Amino acid sequence: MHEPLKSMTSMRNGETNRPGRDLRLDLFRGLANWAIFLDHIPNNAVAWLTTRNYGFSDAADIFVFISGYTAAFVYERRMAIQGILAGTALLLRRVWQLYVAHILLFVFYAVAIGYVAQRGHSHLLDEFNVAGLIEQPVATLSQGLLLKFKPLNLDVLPLYIVIMAGFPPLLILMRRAPDLALGASFIVYLSARFFGWNFSAYPSGGWYFNPFAWQLLFAMGAWAALGGRTRVQALARSRAVLVASIAFVAFAFVVTFAVRFGITGFLPAGLIDVFDPNDKTNLAPYRVVHLLALAVIVVRLLPKDSSILHSALLKPAIVCGKRSLEVFCVGIFLSFIGHFILDMYSNGLVTQIALSAVGISLMTAVAFYRTWSRTLDAPSANATRPAGHQAEQEAVT
Repeated sequence: MHEPLKSMTSMRNGETNRPGRDLRLDLFRGLANWAIFLDHIPNNAVAWLTTRNYGFSDAADIFVFISGYTAAFVYERRMAIQGILAGTALLLRRVWQLYVAHILLFVFYAVAIGYVAQRGHSHLLDEFNVAGLIEQPVATLSQGLLLKFKPLNLDVLPLYIVIMAGFPPLLILMRRAPDLALGASFIVYLSARFFGWNFSAYPSGGWYFNPFAWQLLFAMGAWAALGGRTRVQALARSRAVLVASIAFVAFAFVVTFAVRFGITGFLPAGLIDVFDPNDKTNLAPYRVVHLLALAVIVVRLLPKDSSILHSALLKPAIVCGKRSLEVFCVGIFLSFIGHFILDMYSNGLVTQIALSAVGISLMTAVAFYRTWSRTLDAPSANATRPAGHQAEQEAVT
């Protein structure tokens, strides 16, 4: 029996053969949130620890891929248990929660920038792309509600909202024919790159993260969750694939480093033109290959049952991965504060390290608080819920 259909049948019969929670997903989603925070602070030496400096893909690629995996893991089960209509309604309810979170973040972000700008730092209005709120407040706010207007660094969450909003039909197809659904996603990706499809932005241009292109990573994550990972496991664990993955990651490291430091003379003529600039907007194919190569290496080096995943050292990142939405929103706001402090007061190395450490500590504190506070809601009801249900709820936060 096909894997998704087998899983669906088992759940309808009350069986609990579904694999346990993979803490690696939480770990790397938490690390991705930390990296996004660090990368959004310009001239931050600590940001050299993030993956964007050593290869073609970065934290955004990891975030979208894992989000697709967890969304499929949760809502395929809900559709199997409660039906397609109920599962779709729950998925769209999640879209609404994401939208509300974005609007609240948008308002607080814009107000904070405006407050600082009024106190002698008016250049921040242009730097953070919020000058339109002063010049044309009604039109700009209206476009913000439509997700067309986005201040600096507020691009990831609208991408996630749009992809999740379009996910129900893809998920319905993927439950029956996962390979066909992934193929359809790939066709949309190719069409977007070939025909220049993108959502329009306000006041001009297109989205920094093209949803027609980036949906591919989300779909790949969903496909992996619904049986794809098991079907390609033998291939991913082969020595030839591992060697090829390591070689490509090393190649990406050399090219990225050469471009960043302007020492490209030793590389073949014309090679740099393929990878520079790194086409992040339309998700260049080499970004996808780089992410998959990293995944192969991680799977080999960090098995799902590794004891290190339960260590105290990794717990902060794992908890941040479980409380991803709250941590992401807090990180975006803190990145503005960090940007402001480095720009206006001190940009010394000690300040950069201190701001990065304090920011990650605050994000982690929020994650632990939200984890604890959720245990206070209807404790008797939570006690009667199966462990799998709680894990599902955590998987999409």
